Amino acid sequence: MLLAVLAVIAGFACGRIGGALVPVASSCAVGLGGLCLALTAPYAVPTPDVVTPMGRVGATAALLALSTGALCCAAWSARRRAARIALHLVAAGSVVVAAVVDSPSGITACAGVVLCSLAAARLRRRAIGLIGLGLSTAVMAGIGVALAKNVLPSGPTASLEAWLSPRRILLWRDALHLAGNDPALGTGPGRFEDLSPTLAQSPLSDGKPHSAVLQVAAEQGLVGVLLLATAYCWLLYVLWRSARSTQVVLAAGAALAAVAAMATVGNALSFTTVTVGVGLLAGIATAEPFTDGPPDDDVAAPEFLRSGHD
Repeated sequence: MLLAVLAVIAGFACGRIGGALVPVASSCAVGLGGLCLALTAPYAVPTPDVVTPMGRVGATAALLALSTGALCCAAWSARRRAARIALHLVAAGSVVVAAVVDSPSGITACAGVVLCSLAAARLRRRAIGLIGLGLSTAVMAGIGVALAKNVLPSGPTASLEAWLSPRRILLWRDALHLAGNDPALGTGPGRFEDLSPTLAQSPLSDGKPHSAVLQVAAEQGLVGVLLLATAYCWLLYVLWRSARSTQVVLAAGAALAAVAAMATVGNALSFTTVTVGVGLLAGIATAEPFTDGPPDDDVAAPEFLRSGHD
């Protein structure tokens, strides 16, 4: 947990510096670097031990979503219309990269981020978009908890269990049971691997319940869950207060929300590669560029590629 926090802080600081000095170049470097890593060395970012039928739900899918968000930020930071269109096309190419590395969840996440980025051209109040992204993450987390408690109707439960795999649901129920034993403070950091009956039957497992919310609830209790929720709300708040354009903010917010959603059903945040990427993208989206003024051809740009502010 401490390593993840330090990774996010380091990435955030670097992203703020790069976003202030060279917003387009820094965003492109983060986006293309992530895509190259996912394409040339997909196994350099490990995935959960449960990969069927969801595919590569772990760090690779999250890395692809962050790369797409960074490229969309670069597109909206560019002054020339041609550069914006070209960078959005490169961002859309991340869907192809996700298909090449066999990541169904990555395909969905990348396509969603690109669509959200394009839709942001018509949205002038970023608060609406950020609230929507926050609510979508909360809904994903709520569905995971409801599935672990087995309170959903039988039809949706059967469909979700087939999609997520029964073993993952058993891990979630173990985490929920441990959280119930000590709801305030949890069992202690790293204790889930020792106390989970499901993991005891699978010695080759990675020792994670594959849900950031349920893992924190089991190991750190209600206090940890509140801190995790506060951190995510703070991230949305600093995006809302960012001096960058609404399009840059919402493109980054969509990518970060995609990673948060994947973290509710996987262990993406367990990898330093992803936590550093989260910090980098958040820093880029909240930086204050030294160069001011609207894009040179803002008036001549098509409506769906114009920049706007709150």
